[in-house]
Amino acid sequence: MKKIVIAIDSFKGSLTTFEAGKAVKEAAEKVYPDVETVISPIADGGEGTVEAIVSATNGELVKTTVCNPLGQKIQSNFGYIPETKTAIIEMSAAAGITLITANERNPLNTTTYGVGEMILEAISKGCRRFIIGIGGSATNDGGIGMLQALGFEFLDKNGEQVSLGAKGLKDIAEIRIENAVKELKECSFCVACDVKNVLCGKEGCSAVYGPQKGATPEMIKEMDLWLENYAVLTKNVIPASDVNAPGTGAAGGLGFALLSYLNATLVSGIEIVMRETDIERHIKDADLVITGEGRLDGQSYMGKAPIGVAKLAKKYNKPVIAFSGCVTDDAVVCNEHGIDAFFPILRKPCTLEEAMNTNNAYKNLKDTALQVFRLIKAGI
Repeated sequence: MKKIVIAIDSFKGSLTTFEAGKAVKEAAEKVYPDVETVISPIADGGEGTVEAIVSATNGELVKTTVCNPLGQKIQSNFGYIPETKTAIIEMSAAAGITLITANERNPLNTTTYGVGEMILEAISKGCRRFIIGIGGSATNDGGIGMLQALGFEFLDKNGEQVSLGAKGLKDIAEIRIENAVKELKECSFCVACDVKNVLCGKEGCSAVYGPQKGATPEMIKEMDLWLENYAVLTKNVIPASDVNAPGTGAAGGLGFALLSYLNATLVSGIEIVMRETDIERHIKDADLVITGEGRLDGQSYMGKAPIGVAKLAKKYNKPVIAFSGCVTDDAVVCNEHGIDAFFPILRKPCTLEEAMNTNNAYKNLKDTALQVFRLIKAGI
């Protein structure tokens, strides 16, 4: 065994992508003292995307003050790669559902305004290339908050800017785009998004994701109608907009705003991260590829990081092993998508709190990996 590439997504709430990688690295080097181990940080476009790309590209974190989903000022950050003038933004760092309490969840009030503020800050630093992850939103405002921060005008019948949050959608009578930040014309936006939902209807953002954001059945009906009107008005000023394009319903309609107003492209999150971190360069000459995440199940093949890594590894016929905190019965489907074998790391009965403890998770992962490497070395 000469070279092992380790690309494990975070075990959310327990281990970061780096901590998980380090645990496996220590196990590998104990069994193979002379092996070259490469930890390639990985994420699927959601939480951890900024950290993964910044660390792999010698980028930096930029601290900034933005509005949270309720319009309150908070400290946040985004990634910045000076060499390519690239900004890496997680919308959840400004408009994420984890930024507010369960009692505060109400999509009528939550806004994406802070996401626009992040983009503005990045533009002021000279960024013209943007990578934006849009998972984990608390919003259903169709992205108008973000656009308002960028100078787009959503006016009511009196010519005034509508209020923030989804409730502002109901009052839109006119949309003006001429006063948008001029630098946007020089920018390109690549959006990490694996959600295929459209903006409106039974598969739209209000119906599918509204309930988890605090929407009542009545709110869902109203917001869906408001978003339909918003889409019609958008079509009047941006004829190329397509309300039925896959992904327009992502992040409460933020996908629609990015596609229509910022001419963004939607790409699988793991594909973006693998491209930006250049993991393929390391996999080409690896003897073994290790991946994994906190939970492997029957849905993991749908855009999740481990399957993305496995598919890339199979391009070069590399064996792939995955580790996970939790494995469901239907996770066997992962074997059909490039993962040769997977192993849960829990080693004895314990509570969820004990399993999620960082020290416990680190030791469990390291100890499990150690036994797997010993098995490989034995040639059994």
